[in-house]
Amino acid sequence: MRKVYLDNAATTRPHPKVVEAMQPYFTELFGNPLSFHSYGQAAKKAVDEAREKVAKLINAKPSEIIFTSTGTEANNFAIKSAATANQQKGKHIVISGIEHHSVLYSAKAMEKLGFKVTLLPVDKYGIVNPEDVLKAITPETILVSVMHSNNEIGTIEPISEISKITKEKGILLHTDAAMSVGNIPVDAAGLGVDMLTMSAHKFYGPKGIGALYVRKGARIVPFIHGGIQEDGRRAGADNVQGIVGMGMAAEIAMEEIPERVKKITPLRDKLIKGLTEKIEHIHVNGHLTNRLPGNVNICIDYIEGEAMLLFLIKEGIAASSGSTCSSKALKASHVLLAIGVSDATAQGSLLFSLGRDTTQEDIDHVLTVLPPIVERLRAMSPIYNK
Repeated sequence: MRKVYLDNAATTRPHPKVVEAMQPYFTELFGNPLSFHSYGQAAKKAVDEAREKVAKLINAKPSEIIFTSTGTEANNFAIKSAATANQQKGKHIVISGIEHHSVLYSAKAMEKLGFKVTLLPVDKYGIVNPEDVLKAITPETILVSVMHSNNEIGTIEPISEISKITKEKGILLHTDAAMSVGNIPVDAAGLGVDMLTMSAHKFYGPKGIGALYVRKGARIVPFIHGGIQEDGRRAGADNVQGIVGMGMAAEIAMEEIPERVKKITPLRDKLIKGLTEKIEHIHVNGHLTNRLPGNVNICIDYIEGEAMLLFLIKEGIAASSGSTCSSKALKASHVLLAIGVSDATAQGSLLFSLGRDTTQEDIDHVLTVLPPIVERLRAMSPIYNK
């Protein structure tokens, strides 16, 4: 059976050079970076070098990079730390309605502590209107969080335009760029953001390591207490091998991003075109062009996404139905509902996320396999009338 992996939004296959770079730090280079002996200093050097590589990838200073366990932790860090540090100025947070759950739930947690949260609407493509950001701001607003690109529908947000508003108002701006960094060019300084979330396993690095960019001068407080790691901003023994892996993934991305975009974008467009031509009652979610190169999010009427996934798995195709973090909940995606997709239609969602290893043959296989699956499931559907 042919095996096709089209679930790169969930996680990517670590680059071979990443695995190779990490290996010594599991064995002979096992020291703690805080130790003064040679074992510790070798580890410290590796962490410092990785920090420089990650910073370079997003046009930041090494001192502005804080390593975390995941992108989810980085989002929690950004929302909770910034809100806590600046609450004397106000207790109002503005976020978009299509944020990753780690941002949405962090904001809800702050609500329980007396903060007010405003959810921004999006248009049918999932784009936040900067004018809505301006309208949502009050004298109490201290933080705005709008993701750089959406993890489900792939739409890229106008962060530079939003940052002009937040800068003028003296408000911190955070962007969750976990799906963007390493896959498309991201310039933290050019975007004008104060905080930016990254996750290594979204760009061919290891799982269990992420980072938060915090612009020099942005006011935050430590998120995890108990040690002096990360300049006292995030305690806990360094995940040296993970940090090294993220650094290597960042270094490779610096070289490969143009090539990745050039290769993946036509494959994405081919899949979208093929599916819309071969399947009736199909909807493409997100902006058709202003989206991540590898994102293909669709809804197919009259059948459930979970059923399609099971049949695809039998054909060797790995995909997903919405966000991996919530796919087991069997609920309609909050992102799809936010862009105006009905609850019934949202149940028939599929997300194909392409990566550096995706081939023309992979796309052809999906285009051959999925239409008959749809036909078979619709034949069993009590609500489908051909």
